[in-house]
Amino acid sequence: MKRTFLALMSICLVSLTLHAQDTTAFKPVEYPDGFTSQLNVVYAKAKDWEGKMDLYLPPKSAGPSAVVINIHGGGWNKGSKESQTGFSTFFKMGFAVANIAYRLTGQATAPAAVEDARCALIYLIKNAKELNIDVNRIVVMGGSAGGHLALMAGLLGNDHRFDGNCPGVENIKVAAIIDKYGITDVWDWGYGTRITSRSAERWLGDKAKDKKFAASVSPITYVNKNSPPIFIVHGNADPIVPYEQSVELHKKLKELGVETEFITVEGGEHGKFTKEKNSELNKSIIAFLKKLGIAK
Repeated sequence: MKRTFLALMSICLVSLTLHAQDTTAFKPVEYPDGFTSQLNVVYAKAKDWEGKMDLYLPPKSAGPSAVVINIHGGGWNKGSKESQTGFSTFFKMGFAVANIAYRLTGQATAPAAVEDARCALIYLIKNAKELNIDVNRIVVMGGSAGGHLALMAGLLGNDHRFDGNCPGVENIKVAAIIDKYGITDVWDWGYGTRITSRSAERWLGDKAKDKKFAASVSPITYVNKNSPPIFIVHGNADPIVPYEQSVELHKKLKELGVETEFITVEGGEHGKFTKEKNSELNKSIIAFLKKLGIAK
């Protein structure tokens, strides 16, 4: 009887621990006076799943604003929008922010996350007038898997192959993409000769051995002379996503005459940059967006 009781107590403790991990508390986003927030806005639905975004909107009196869509990382299998809170750089420039959640591998495998990133972009375009957003100044940003999704959302342009959950919008474009150490070649990340990750195999799901499908969800596939400007940052000591993937993306963009800037963080690992380096990167992002006329 005593053993049974102890076993039950152990199960309860494990359950409570897992629950605590699932409900990690994050600090709320701090935004300037005059801004308003709309949390957990549903931008798309897929069966019983609802795609939600948190919107932070500047005062309407300033006129239609630029907006940055932020996409969290986590190898497509973990992470949450609530973990993303550092938007002060964009708030200071008068940008709106759309911080999005998307389906993780455990909920749906590829191309679900790409579909969601596209639907978030399309939702903002559809509702631009109501949200006071300038459709000509949409920026998509993400790190790691979020960088991959930001690239996919912007590079697809008017290719609607992943827009089945949110059809009906043409002239889809973004003004710029901010790619922080994102995956650009999914097959290479899963099976290449450099750093490889099981996250790619898990995300590809039943298409795990389908090289053609992996190419269809890889940003490098969609780069062309009409691609939007792309700001890239990657540490050359990244142990998770090969630094060479960003090198190859930048090279292809330059060859096609696409506006791009590539910052190598010497000795930088997977986003683990110093406070000083992050401050320097933020200044470079601001300068890039101002050069393009997106930031005023």
